[in-house]
Amino acid sequence: MAAQAAQAEAAKAEKSYNEAVAAAQSDYAAEPSVSRNAPEAAAEEVNNQIMQQAASQLEDLDIEVAQQEVGEWTERVTVDDKRMINCRADLNQLVPFKYDWAWQKYLDGCANHWMPQEVNMNADIALWKSANGLTPDERLIVKRNLGFFSTADSLVANNLVLALYRLITNPECRQYILRQAFEEAIHTHAYQYCIESLGMDEGEIFNMYHEIPSVAKKASWGLKYTKELNDPNFDTGTPETDKALLKNLIAFYCCLEGIFFYCGFTQILSMGRRNKMTGTSEQFQYILRDESMHLNFGIDTINQIKIENPHLWDDAMKREATQMILQATQLEIEYARDTMPRGVLGMNAVMMEEYLQFIANRRLVQIGLPEQFKGVKNPFPWMSEIMDLRKEKNFFETRVIEYQTGGALTWD
Repeated sequence: MAAQAAQAEAAKAEKSYNEAVAAAQSDYAAEPSVSRNAPEAAAEEVNNQIMQQAASQLEDLDIEVAQQEVGEWTERVTVDDKRMINCRADLNQLVPFKYDWAWQKYLDGCANHWMPQEVNMNADIALWKSANGLTPDERLIVKRNLGFFSTADSLVANNLVLALYRLITNPECRQYILRQAFEEAIHTHAYQYCIESLGMDEGEIFNMYHEIPSVAKKASWGLKYTKELNDPNFDTGTPETDKALLKNLIAFYCCLEGIFFYCGFTQILSMGRRNKMTGTSEQFQYILRDESMHLNFGIDTINQIKIENPHLWDDAMKREATQMILQATQLEIEYARDTMPRGVLGMNAVMMEEYLQFIANRRLVQIGLPEQFKGVKNPFPWMSEIMDLRKEKNFFETRVIEYQTGGALTWD
């Protein structure tokens, strides 16, 4: 309805403008002393009238209306005024920073900028089209992971934009959330770019999140934590609603991005280590680098909320957070078994299960909870090496990835 009203208003304005021009042209035509081109002069007069009307309306602008909208946010913000949630300070005042780590992560994200088209996919295309290029198990891994990730990053982006951005009441954290949302769009673009380059059935790949049980379970598990917060009437400010937000953060940062992504990342990057699907693997490496930053931001956000709101982190919340991470781990183990029914790429489902338990222990400790899987180790130490690589060169040394943001641009 709002769109129809806007269109009707625009059509009305255009009609009024055309009528005014026609009237002015008629006046000029009746005046033989006019030396200028009548249509141009008429249009100029109408434009002058429009400018005068705009100026007169600005004279009547009442800034008190805006001040009333801001409400109590009329004082200059001090550092002590800022909070992660339920803040009553002006969110439009970015500085002074209270959480320097959030601003630094925003700057780091900008420095890590990349685009999918920068990656050469020719070798992948040739290998994928070759009858004997990949084994059936390897093809299953590529398709399953593109199917899961092509939707998963959209779910994360929706959660950021439709829920978290409104409820996190700190401007420097919001700045990073905006950057993360853009990166999620790049990731979805990257998966689509791989799918299109390889000539896959796009309908099959993009619908896996509700057609393949091991993929659908992970998507459904994450979506339930967005549903409540996505309600426009939902707001924080009570222990119950604040805990709902905290659970959402744990679900999306610790579980979805912090556990659900790691089986797929390991599988695709293992392919790249064997000089298979190197373009796809390169894309996944850049995505993993971004996701590592997302995870660190989420962990810092969760822990800061706990510090500022210790009453939320009670025994019941600790038990629920532990259960969430254990559930996510089990779902990812099921996904590993589905994507690796047999040993492939120097790994198998048993090794992946231990790796996911190792990752789960890390997530638990990062938010102040005890480990649940005693004695597990990382069977894929090369994954840590990949995540710790300096960003000047990518893993396969195919190109320099130190991104030039401004000086490299050319202008027409």
